[in-house]
Amino acid sequence: MNAGATKPASAAAPPRPAASVEDAPHIAGAAETAAGTGAGVPAGPTPTTPPAIDITGLTVRYGQVTALEAFDLQVARGETVALLGPSGSGKSTVLKAVAGFLRPTAGRVRLTGRDVTHEAPNKRGIGVVVQNYALFPHMRVADNVAFGLRARRVPRAETARRVAEALEMVGMAGYARRYPRELSGGQQQRVAIARALAIRPPVLLLDEPLSALDAALRADLLGELQRLRADLPDVAIMYVTHDQTEALALADRIAVMRDARLVDLDATDRLYRRPPSEFTAAFLGAANLIPAQVVRDCADGAGDAQARVGALTVPADPARAFRAGETAMLVARPHTLGIEAAGADGTLPATLTGSQWRGATYRLTCLLDEPSGVEVRCDVATMDGVPALGQPVGIRLPADPCVLVPTGTQR
Repeated sequence: MNAGATKPASAAAPPRPAASVEDAPHIAGAAETAAGTGAGVPAGPTPTTPPAIDITGLTVRYGQVTALEAFDLQVARGETVALLGPSGSGKSTVLKAVAGFLRPTAGRVRLTGRDVTHEAPNKRGIGVVVQNYALFPHMRVADNVAFGLRARRVPRAETARRVAEALEMVGMAGYARRYPRELSGGQQQRVAIARALAIRPPVLLLDEPLSALDAALRADLLGELQRLRADLPDVAIMYVTHDQTEALALADRIAVMRDARLVDLDATDRLYRRPPSEFTAAFLGAANLIPAQVVRDCADGAGDAQARVGALTVPADPARAFRAGETAMLVARPHTLGIEAAGADGTLPATLTGSQWRGATYRLTCLLDEPSGVEVRCDVATMDGVPALGQPVGIRLPADPCVLVPTGTQR
């Protein structure tokens, strides 16, 4: 009996198809260009080119409350970087500081080499899209899109041309005469994006632009953003989100944030496949974290590393150097695990405690016998052969080595 899931499939380079959280492993496969293996996708600013966005030591405090602590990040021209993290992690604070909506307590913000730390938002020449659309209700769509151009005193004929171009880019060319109240939520967000693009900004800031939409609209607009990303090869994009699917689908690199600090930063594919910390492994891809003991000394990325989990000794891919006997966490994504009959060779004994149908898959929850009390989640395509709740099962770890991360890196 084996209801195990297959390994993640590799996909083509961006633009990538819109997808759900369950598709995360496949999206990560499509992100290989972001890992520096593909042509034409930047992995960060080069020494000879000033970054489109350069943030150094950015700190924001409100009295005794620290909203952002010593944040550093560079975004290259044509690169998309996602700021990913839970609510309150400081993501939107970074974006607001770059946009000029708040003044930092310390640190600098430079755009294409120019220090804009204390400049007004309208002097920075960037496009900003927020989650609540922020359209002028008394203005028609065309006038909303033209607002930034008119503020810059762009000639009327050029304004009309750019408005038409921006609306065409977001698929809203036929809605120029409508008012925002006559549009759906997804259409309003498309107009907001068109308004930001009409000024032809070198930097585009997107602050959770899909979070106010329902699931169907979110998937649809995610596809539009993927297409726009391909159509804007010179625009640096900073994308704030708490949704891993959006980050995996759109970003060249992901900056994982928690408690006002940057936790991890790397190319999308590498960060998903080899997370360096417990927190990133759990937040980006909802990985299982299984306590293990390192069998022998090993270096970062050692191909012959081994770890002991319960009574099993399994191959491991260490995220850093470990000493023999050291306790670590084995990272195992739900889609890589298999469910087999209790007592099957090479499996971890466990008890099936929960089952949740997710449409394309079933999410099974199991409690390991050893290490005692550890809960693991496993995604399977069918319940055929899976025993009833409360019955013993065997958990099959993936054939490829699981990443080994240090314990205590949830903070």
